[in-house]
Amino acid sequence: MTTPRFIQNPKGPVLGYTEVPILEKDGLYFKDLERTGRLLPYEDWRLTPQERAQDLAGRLTVEEIAGLMMYSSHQMVPFPENSPFRATYRGGQNYAQSGAEPWELTDQQKKFLTEDHGRHVLAMYLENGDTAARWNNELQALCEQMPHGLPVNTSSDPRHSAGKATAEFKSEASDTSKWPQGLGMAATFDPALCRRFGRVMGEEYRALGIATALSPQIDLGTEPRWMRVEDTFGADPALVTDMARAYCDGLQTDPEAEDGWGAKSVAAMVKHWPGGGPCEGGRDAHYPYGKYAVYPGGRLADHLKPFTEGAFALEGPTKKAASVMPYYTVSTGVDPGGANVGNSYSRYIIGDMLREEQGYDGVICTDWGLTADPNPDTLDCLDSHCFGYEDSTVAERHLRILENGVDQFGGNNDIQPILEAYRMGCEKYGEEAMLARFRRSAARLLTNSFRCGLFENPYLDPQESAKILGCEAFCREGFAAQIKSVVMLKNKGVLPVTSRKRVYIPGRTIRERKSFFRSLLPAESLPGADEAVTRRYFDWADSPEEADFALCFIESPLSDGYTRETGYIPVSLQYRPYTAKKARETSLAGGDFREAFTNRSYLGKTGTAANEADLDLVLNTRAAMPDKPLIVVVRMHNPCILSELEPAADAILVDFGVQLEAVLKLVCGEEEPSGLLPVQLPAGMETVELHGEDTPLDLEPYVDEAGHAYDFGYGMNWAGVIEDGRTRRYGKQKRSE
Repeated sequence: MTTPRFIQNPKGPVLGYTEVPILEKDGLYFKDLERTGRLLPYEDWRLTPQERAQDLAGRLTVEEIAGLMMYSSHQMVPFPENSPFRATYRGGQNYAQSGAEPWELTDQQKKFLTEDHGRHVLAMYLENGDTAARWNNELQALCEQMPHGLPVNTSSDPRHSAGKATAEFKSEASDTSKWPQGLGMAATFDPALCRRFGRVMGEEYRALGIATALSPQIDLGTEPRWMRVEDTFGADPALVTDMARAYCDGLQTDPEAEDGWGAKSVAAMVKHWPGGGPCEGGRDAHYPYGKYAVYPGGRLADHLKPFTEGAFALEGPTKKAASVMPYYTVSTGVDPGGANVGNSYSRYIIGDMLREEQGYDGVICTDWGLTADPNPDTLDCLDSHCFGYEDSTVAERHLRILENGVDQFGGNNDIQPILEAYRMGCEKYGEEAMLARFRRSAARLLTNSFRCGLFENPYLDPQESAKILGCEAFCREGFAAQIKSVVMLKNKGVLPVTSRKRVYIPGRTIRERKSFFRSLLPAESLPGADEAVTRRYFDWADSPEEADFALCFIESPLSDGYTRETGYIPVSLQYRPYTAKKARETSLAGGDFREAFTNRSYLGKTGTAANEADLDLVLNTRAAMPDKPLIVVVRMHNPCILSELEPAADAILVDFGVQLEAVLKLVCGEEEPSGLLPVQLPAGMETVELHGEDTPLDLEPYVDEAGHAYDFGYGMNWAGVIEDGRTRRYGKQKRSE
């Protein structure tokens, strides 16, 4: 096990190291990473990150730069046998057989770092904070021994969510505080709170050894059927832009660093340029059947605002987000030259729009698995992302992406295609020009590691990490934010339930459905809520007859837009089966080498929700308790249609992913609801079919029996409909100005 040593500079950063020599100059200490016995520019922490990065980029071989351009596939620490990702320990054994410590490096990680020169690692599962800190130290110690002493820059997808999201395979870490993310944070309508969340996240990420966040997701959630809308900050360009700016400021700004960048900074990778929200019919581009983004309203400019006026225009000293990730989508009709290819393959979208027009000089990294050969047999798969370049070789795809101005390849553990792309580039442009192109990317990538202080101290003290991760103060702040994110839509005087009454909470069932990986998930029977947690607030009733009131915990409809058997079907936002009678006769985009047609319309076809029984649960509970209060709590992944259940409910709460206790504190009146809808809840599927996927807030909202429209910015507290500074800043009146 690695035990790092530390030196505190009298006027400068702490140095963390294992065996690298230490230089003393002018009473200050520096690492002799190059082992030359003299201080080189990139070793001198008094210089700017850009100066150091330029110096080091000029010292690296082509192979070492190619290694920097790789971003590893998802890593699990440790790798369990039932993982969707595979790894071995101690020369080919699985984790259980090997007897390895949970923080030991896998055989594949060692190869990636030593033979392929990789230095950017995506950590998905981390067993706990102690394991994460020790694993980080093992990574860094191995790399310190290698030429140039290049540290590992570890990244993570969001891992602070209080509720497990289903839209993507999320990262988890039990030691972090739990906060609302995406729509939940947006529902607070509070950018200052989002900024604070970013700072807490930065503190906890650095305690885990994470220096890059693959977030925030600042796509406009204009398409309510999109499976990733729950991770966005909603559908309003002004709110999303303010949230994006605040999040990046909080995450990147080290409050102890003069220029904002320092040992407490985490580099933000904002996603997904130029906005992944307007996917046709709500189908997602993780899958070939959902690869097209469309702009029927001509509103591309709205989707760029969270980037151009938010993440690229920070109020804090770091000035702009350090990295950008384009989405998989083919942004139909955006390229004036008519090229309909995946965003990273588009010279116009990357080279012209992002690099030239926006002057963006940070890191651009593809989304994961973009360059692999496509699945020849089916569109119903989590791969085949080389949209428009299916007939090219893997190396040709790499070269094309490099030509556009992209620096890094997400999910690529193989250095050979990058080296082949380099050789092809030398033949096409000359070796001098291609080497200069590689060094530009190297300098950008290294700059972020220098900014975050990784060259000075990439090591962690597990005991110090334990004091930060999930500390009482951070957990308290996160829980308070969860409370603020819950939206009350309806209350016929039954909330709050202020005395200790008996509550009936029925269990749920979900039919079998496709997983994120497109495998078949079995049918489930789930408890309505955790009985032990519920008993802290109310007495538990096993039947409707025993209860004083009912709580029905459900989630928004779980629907899919494609099956191998029936092809394209509607993504439904209602619980009962939905037949698309108002869908487009001809899709706006379409075509694939696996299809003999280009029309992806689903007109006349029927979509179903795997959790249709959630509606039955509410209606049956109403029938069993006709004269007792019925409170419905909807875990809302997508803006759903509530007309089927609203009349049966006496009160409706919407949560976008919070802990059960947060809901119960609101129900019992210990806390008061204050959240506002960051999206519109549609009146029905007809308005969804008729809206433009790229157009913000163009749906007809549902109006309940009290005459309240479930529109953007709507929410209730105990006194009634909320009207405050937030609604004046972002609500209807502001949008109409």
